[in-house]
Amino acid sequence: MEASWRQVAGGRGRARGRATAAPSGNGIHLRGAGGGREKGSVGAVPFGASPGGVATSAAAGSRHSPAGSQALQTPAASELISQKKFEEIKKANQAAARKLVEEHFSSSSEEEGDEDFEGKQGKIVANTFITYTTQTDGDTRELERTKQYVNEAFQAGAMTCLICIASVKRNQAVWSCSGCFCIFHMPCIQKWAKDSEFLVSSVTDDDFGKRDYPWPCPKCRFEYKRSETPSRYYCYCGKVEDPPLDPWLVPHSCGQVCEREFKPSCGHKCLLLCHPGPCPPCPKMVTTTCYCKKAKPIPRRCSAKEWSCQLPCGRKLLCGQHKCENPCHAGSCQPCPRVSRQKCVCGKKVAERSCASPLWHCDQVCGKTLPCGNHTCEQVCHVGACGECPRSGKRFCPCQKSRFSLPCTEDVPTCGDSCDKVLECGIHRCSQRCHRGPCETCRQEVEKHCRCGKHTKRMPCHKPYLCETKCVKMRDCQKHQCRRKCCPGNCPPCDQNCGRTLGCRNHKCPSVCHRGSCYPCPETVDVKCNCGNTKVTVPCGRERTTRPPKCREQCSRPPTCHHTSQEKHRCHFGSCPPCHQPCQKVLEKCGHLCPAPCHDQALIKQTGRHQPTGPWEQPSEPAFIQTALPCPPCQVPIPMECLGKHEVSPLPCHAVGPYSCKRVCGRILDCQNHTCMKECHKVTKIDGCTGKNKAGPECLHCEEGCSKSRPLGCLHPCILPCHPGECPPCVQMLRIKCHCKITSLYVECRKITTADVNEKNLLSCCKNQCPKELPCGHRCKEMCHPGECPFNCNQKVKLRCPCKRIKKELQCNKVRENQVSIECDTMCKEMKRKASEIKEAETKAAFEEEKRRQQAELEAFENRLKGRRKKNRKRDEVAVELSLWQKHKYYLLSVCGAVVVVFAWYITHDVN
Repeated sequence: MEASWRQVAGGRGRARGRATAAPSGNGIHLRGAGGGREKGSVGAVPFGASPGGVATSAAAGSRHSPAGSQALQTPAASELISQKKFEEIKKANQAAARKLVEEHFSSSSEEEGDEDFEGKQGKIVANTFITYTTQTDGDTRELERTKQYVNEAFQAGAMTCLICIASVKRNQAVWSCSGCFCIFHMPCIQKWAKDSEFLVSSVTDDDFGKRDYPWPCPKCRFEYKRSETPSRYYCYCGKVEDPPLDPWLVPHSCGQVCEREFKPSCGHKCLLLCHPGPCPPCPKMVTTTCYCKKAKPIPRRCSAKEWSCQLPCGRKLLCGQHKCENPCHAGSCQPCPRVSRQKCVCGKKVAERSCASPLWHCDQVCGKTLPCGNHTCEQVCHVGACGECPRSGKRFCPCQKSRFSLPCTEDVPTCGDSCDKVLECGIHRCSQRCHRGPCETCRQEVEKHCRCGKHTKRMPCHKPYLCETKCVKMRDCQKHQCRRKCCPGNCPPCDQNCGRTLGCRNHKCPSVCHRGSCYPCPETVDVKCNCGNTKVTVPCGRERTTRPPKCREQCSRPPTCHHTSQEKHRCHFGSCPPCHQPCQKVLEKCGHLCPAPCHDQALIKQTGRHQPTGPWEQPSEPAFIQTALPCPPCQVPIPMECLGKHEVSPLPCHAVGPYSCKRVCGRILDCQNHTCMKECHKVTKIDGCTGKNKAGPECLHCEEGCSKSRPLGCLHPCILPCHPGECPPCVQMLRIKCHCKITSLYVECRKITTADVNEKNLLSCCKNQCPKELPCGHRCKEMCHPGECPFNCNQKVKLRCPCKRIKKELQCNKVRENQVSIECDTMCKEMKRKASEIKEAETKAAFEEEKRRQQAELEAFENRLKGRRKKNRKRDEVAVELSLWQKHKYYLLSVCGAVVVVFAWYITHDVN
């Protein structure tokens, strides 16, 4: 689908070739730019089109109509069409600009649809919690939190994982914190717990991996043990593992009753279906009394079972003098608000103080004499006895080795033994004699190892030994080296700032350098509407993808047009929608008020922009600029009579003037036969009076020929021009054929058209013999005549007998009527008999001759057949030739026998 501005341009191009001006009964109807709409309809041409161009297009469309071309020759008619086309073009541009604005900004219909949907959803949730909101007198904040979580669960993209800053979908495994009820992706919270445990533990600790370090919730920092790290996906109430996705249930819910115990515990369980967020307040009814126990017990919700009767409390306060005057309340009474003069603890000073704190201490030393009688109490204002003198009884010497019983006025002497107290080094002892005050520093020289254990040195014991070697171990962040001099190996945590950009892309991590992912940004951002009265709080980083809230306040911007107040519409971003109020400016020419919509800030397509140099350059988007347009011409209808006084039609005020109604003039011309075919035009009077139907000097002059009907049969037009009265008789010669269709005759047209039947027959007769043949084959003897020829032929014809021997001449009509016939006589019969006998003899002779011929052919055939049989018999006899064995077998057998006898004899002789 093309953009609106392309559709507009296309409409203009198509309309330019089709615009026509069609006559109508009520006025002028324009077709073309308006797609066939009537006068005043919206076209599809930008404001930039000139009226002249539109008029030209209309003229091009009406070029085929003579009436239309004559009308456009009139300046008034051309101007009228141009003005109307300009109105259509301007309305079309306004519609295109309005459509473009609606495409760039969210339409009011969509906003109303969203508001209706949100209103219905809010009503459903309100009906669900109505029993709580109407009957609960306690704190309903937990109920509001539950409603918020349920609303977010039903809205797509409302729940966000604070670890990956991505929306939580219905089909994803999640985990819900039991402290803040925030929802996270299961993989995200598992990685978070693992990274948190690693960061809390130190890589140099001996018990690394052994201690059960806790991990916090990313939002509320509620701590969980390592064993509580989520590994399986459960529903909100924890009954069903991997709850199936059901479009009719809350996402990630099993649909069963929650049955979680309320917090704080009251002995009851939640009765809602498995739901996100905290359970609402307990809805059970219990009978309970007020805080002060003065009122009668009444039934109330378990979640609001503690209530106040609003009567004065009346319990005695801690001061012991006054009673509590506050209304019935929970817990201990507030301190007494009254003021009284009270002494301090020691009784030396009196001051006005709150009755709730009667015990107070002044800043003076007690100064009372102790029981010893030699010293005074050095404590500041205190309660009770001062106690014994601290110098009385047995006292030790400074080294604590000797004990003396001396009066409190004498100091304890030194014992003279060695001090032997452990010095500050913790290794050596003090070698001085018992003395007062601190021991001296240890000055013995010892061989010391540095703190890192890499170097040794002899030096005084009281001085620490730190080498200059810097530690090269990596700190727990695994990014920076320790770089501390003479480090003993327990490198401190990295003290540098992390400074990495958080997932919100707005803030940097304020924590010290650490391993793993940074904590989510704890900041929240308010996404406000344009006026700032409506806002929604989202986690930092989500403000770029969160739509601003829909503000229900009215837009308070001042109008940008000439109106004193703009149309009421809600708060929005960007520029205000175009003003649709009536302009109501007074037009200068006519004084009427402009009824068109406000056009002080109309959107007009910018022309003359950069043109692409070739197909490789991407076309730029169309640019629209806001500009003030002049008021359109006044459209107030004014009754006006057309030039030809055919009708009275309302014309726009700006186009009032003589006009043509596009009808045919219709006045009767001087010839009294035709009417004026010119388009509606002005007609002046002749001799002071001219009828409404009489032609004037401006009408057409009849130049046609006479078109009156001719007498019956006359096909010739009148030779005179169009005239009143009867036409003269036709004297043109007609060429006609005679009755026999042979001769051409020339007769005046009026004689033919005025003659009767007999006269026409005479005029068509050529006075010659009729050339037609009678049925008998003879020519008609009558003169040229119409119709059929008479059948009375008297011509002589020859008639013969059947044998053609006898011949006679008779009249043709008698022969045709079978009145005369000629019969054969005796001679004819005898000749016929002889001819018959001759014919029979010839037939018999021919038969005999045919029989002999057939007998001869039969004998010849039999002879040929006998000779063929002898030849076939000789060919069938085959000579069998004997083989050599068959011919000489007897001789061969005798010779073989003789050879055998000789061979036997030869053998017998050799043996002997």
